[in-house]
Amino acid sequence: MTIVLIGPPAAGKTRIGKRLAKRLGLPFVDTDAVVVSQHGPIPGIFAEHGEPYFRRLERAAVAEAVAEPGVVSLGGGAILDADTRADLAETRVVLITVQPEAIAKRIANSKRPLVTDIESWKRLVSERRGLYESLADYTADTSSRPIETIVEEIARWAEEGME
Repeated sequence: MTIVLIGPPAAGKTRIGKRLAKRLGLPFVDTDAVVVSQHGPIPGIFAEHGEPYFRRLERAAVAEAVAEPGVVSLGGGAILDADTRADLAETRVVLITVQPEAIAKRIANSKRPLVTDIESWKRLVSERRGLYESLADYTADTSSRPIETIVEEIARWAEEGME
């Protein structure tokens, strides 16, 4: 089973993904972490080579990660790639959402190249919302509920699909 977590920056995909993988006894892959480990910090990649270059690196990390069973956390913009969207048709996709009111503390002092403040975050989410929703098999909001509750709900949903 491959479960892919998608959603906007700072929604909590990595935190939830790690715990969900442990709960389900599956490996965990964060595609942003893969890119960083192989190519260096994402802000540096953006500054030195630009977003299109980063998206190619990201695409390669996603293709490799979703080919194996596990829980995979995608960077917020990974779904912009048509090949990635096609890959997701073969997986179970969980959309992790968060309300703007809950995001302010999460993005303070952020090193995210496309999110510099709450307004840039809102614009980015607004632009991608339709894509996120069209790909999702299940949606979980991380704005105010305990992470353990969210992980357990996603795990139950995933296990029901395995029966």
